[in-house]
Amino acid sequence: MYSYIARRFAFGALTVVGVSIMVFVVMRILPGDPLVAIFGPEGMTKLTEEQRASYMRELGLSDPLWVQYLRWVKDIIQGNFGQSFFRSESVADMILRRGPLTAEIALISVVLSWLVGIPVAIISALKPNTVADSVARFVSILFIAVPGFWVGMLIVLALLFWFGYRAPMAGVGFFTDPIGNLQLVIGPAIVLGLGQAAYIARMGRSSLLEVIREDYVRTARAKGLNNRWVIALHALPNALLPVITLSGVLLGLVLAGSIPVERAFGTPGLGYSMFQAVSERDVFVMQNLVFIYSVVFVMLNIVVDVAIALLDPRIRLR
Repeated sequence: MYSYIARRFAFGALTVVGVSIMVFVVMRILPGDPLVAIFGPEGMTKLTEEQRASYMRELGLSDPLWVQYLRWVKDIIQGNFGQSFFRSESVADMILRRGPLTAEIALISVVLSWLVGIPVAIISALKPNTVADSVARFVSILFIAVPGFWVGMLIVLALLFWFGYRAPMAGVGFFTDPIGNLQLVIGPAIVLGLGQAAYIARMGRSSLLEVIREDYVRTARAKGLNNRWVIALHALPNALLPVITLSGVLLGLVLAGSIPVERAFGTPGLGYSMFQAVSERDVFVMQNLVFIYSVVFVMLNIVVDVAIALLDPRIRLR
């Protein structure tokens, strides 16, 4: 087991290194000039060549690429994630202030996806090709197909025009103001959670249909065990293994999906910060946030792999 975990962390470390190189290169080849983003097109024309070179040196963008990359890696190791072009706030402070909101949205959405998706999967699998199964599959496909940000905008508009409700714009912590905090995160969490629930319902249905046809399930029924206990104790635990794997992937995708959804709801989380950085071409903020999102995604996959190995000993032997 320890060797399996060590291998997973080794592969994860190599992946993080590869991601850092990819993120750095992509940020450098994107069209546009950082000075134009800072001073604007008109302000840029007023700068002399000496001033432009001086600003580029101050930003560290005039050095060779390999020097810039090594300096960036050193800063990350030291916990220095740089500073925004347009705000006095550092990226590290931005993460500490806004990151908890995005983490809350992700965790609530995962819990909601299981609370909705698993029961739907069980009903759909136990009653295949019935009206309930058809409705469950239709709704699942609908929520998979509909973009989350579009659903978010519809919810915001409905709350605004029908009830005159507006969620607070300022970010507040859960322990500081639980009600205000939940008002900020519950909308995005529901939208993202329902989207995940659709995937989990589809995966859970297929997995459970396969498991309930296995010999050990038929044997348990032949012994006279109640069908509910057969499903709960024998079929469902084995059927959930691929669902757990999918949940880990979806949790990572929630981080990316939170960007347009947080923008739609106006939630001041990391997703909203990413949207602002892309709109303003704030290179250092984009670069560090994309890297952090990637590291979190890799770590989530390692945790899921270890959890699956603990639940299924056969995985450890591969």
